[in-house]
Amino acid sequence: MKITRFGAVAAAVGTGVLVLSGCSAPAAQDSGLDEGTSVNVAWNQAFYSYNGSTSFGNATANNNITSMTLSDFKYYDNTPELQKDTSFGTYELVSEDPMVVKYTVADDAVWSDGTAIDAGDLLLGWAANSRALDTPDFDPSEFTDPDTGEFTDDFPTDIVYFDSGAQPDTGLGLVQDVPEISEDGKSMTLTYTTPWVDWELDLPPMLPAHVVAKNALGIDDNAEAEDALVTAIQDNDAASLASISNFWNTGFNFTELPSDEELYLSSGPYVISDFQADQFITLTANEEYTGDRQPNIAEVTVRFIPDPNAAVSALENGEVDVISPQATTDVVEALDAIDSATVLTGSEGTYEHLDLQFENSKSGHFDDPKVREAFMKVIPRQEIIDKLIKPIVGDDATTRDSQIFVPGAEGYDDSIAGNGSDAYADVDVEGAKALLAEAGVTNPEVCILYASNNPRRVNEFQLIQSQAAEAGFNVTDCGSEDWGGLLGTPGAYDASLFGWQSTSLGVTSSGPTFQTGAINNLNFFSSPEADAVIAELGGEFDADAQIALQQELDKIIWDNYYGATIFQFPAVTAYNESAVTGIDPSILAPTIFWNITEWEVPAS
Repeated sequence: MKITRFGAVAAAVGTGVLVLSGCSAPAAQDSGLDEGTSVNVAWNQAFYSYNGSTSFGNATANNNITSMTLSDFKYYDNTPELQKDTSFGTYELVSEDPMVVKYTVADDAVWSDGTAIDAGDLLLGWAANSRALDTPDFDPSEFTDPDTGEFTDDFPTDIVYFDSGAQPDTGLGLVQDVPEISEDGKSMTLTYTTPWVDWELDLPPMLPAHVVAKNALGIDDNAEAEDALVTAIQDNDAASLASISNFWNTGFNFTELPSDEELYLSSGPYVISDFQADQFITLTANEEYTGDRQPNIAEVTVRFIPDPNAAVSALENGEVDVISPQATTDVVEALDAIDSATVLTGSEGTYEHLDLQFENSKSGHFDDPKVREAFMKVIPRQEIIDKLIKPIVGDDATTRDSQIFVPGAEGYDDSIAGNGSDAYADVDVEGAKALLAEAGVTNPEVCILYASNNPRRVNEFQLIQSQAAEAGFNVTDCGSEDWGGLLGTPGAYDASLFGWQSTSLGVTSSGPTFQTGAINNLNFFSSPEADAVIAELGGEFDADAQIALQQELDKIIWDNYYGATIFQFPAVTAYNESAVTGIDPSILAPTIFWNITEWEVPAS
């Protein structure tokens, strides 16, 4: 086994937007694709949605795949630094006051069905991710299935609601007027109501407007369908937009290969070619792709292996060539025994946390802040570190004590000194009992949602359950293999145990998690003070002032008994160097997949 460390720059990541056998062949040529080559990669969660911009589909397991199939104007390398993909298109800051941004798609950029990518796709991206045309004051919670997290069949058909979590005072939500489209149909110009510091990160990868329109409006011709969608947006046609938003929300959710190939069109280097439920998804090189990120390997199969020990066995047996499992003591020891494995270790941009539901919980007990505070006092954070993390990374392992900053980042030490997290450094059973008595609550039930097929999460749940019982909490098991889709579902659970994976270095990246109603706000947290700080942060361009505002936000979150951060993930990636080379993980999502087009299959 060869061991290399990566992720030494993890401490530089202050915050991040929060979102799962090689054949022998001729040596890779500079010209690109090696026909007949393939690689198998293991991931711990199955793909289930092609739209990673919805509250349901926003998950690493989905965005890993779409990072290979949907082109974007920009991406992060593993420095990490933001890079522009000018082969797909360009964006520019036309004016600072007012802030005006122009996006232009490359002339030769096309979807995998040959349809040109153009301003219609851009305009749909704006409408969905600004929610500027949504029906005001609509609450979708009563139309969400508590068993799956998806919208139910009785979702109103006359409501315009794009499930992107966009807010009117942040990001694309600040672009309230319909953007201008250029005469050649390749550019879109946005005018912000106020300057926004992270404007470069606002527009996510686009979905095909003509596919959405064909399904939503019942039009067969690609060009006619997209023209109708553009007109509906420009005219604010509520009836058409209701159908368009409904399909955008749900039409790209699937757990096996759809019969309709248009539901997984690609604008990137790979296109989905096979998908077996709960087993694997296969991507092949996209023949229509003309961008710079040309792949070397013809076929990539991602196999879904939730158990990290099973992933190690699959690597050893040659069933997969690359794994990036959740690091446990057993995994590290097993990899140490595999001579053919090259192992990369380091830090991830992911942190473990336990969030408490402020509203719409299963039992309703956490509506009371005293009960939330009491439960936070019995989360055995240090015991989890001692028993589950120190055996992997050593005695230097510590709790993560900030909701905003990564340990080691500028501002972290000062923030944890004043954010109030020290009140939960040690378990305080008597303090929890006293708070429950003040609240007049006896033996409150707390059902925790977590990945039931993840060994480390099972161990964490058991440690929390045992410790909380001493204070009188009845912790019950809401664990599920389908936990990702259930997050944010009203009435499904009381607390959730999972990890947030950072996807960017945006200053405002905490907004989607902590702002009222935002896409990652899955526990119904709402604080006018937090909302005000997040809005102010978006317009602040001074680095020192940004840190001060983030520290203020950190304290507000802890003061509201939001839940508790636990630890920063240790990372381990292993691969068979005789089957594939070029593996060079990033601490940001999509981690190992960020440079998939640079991977190569060595000569036999």
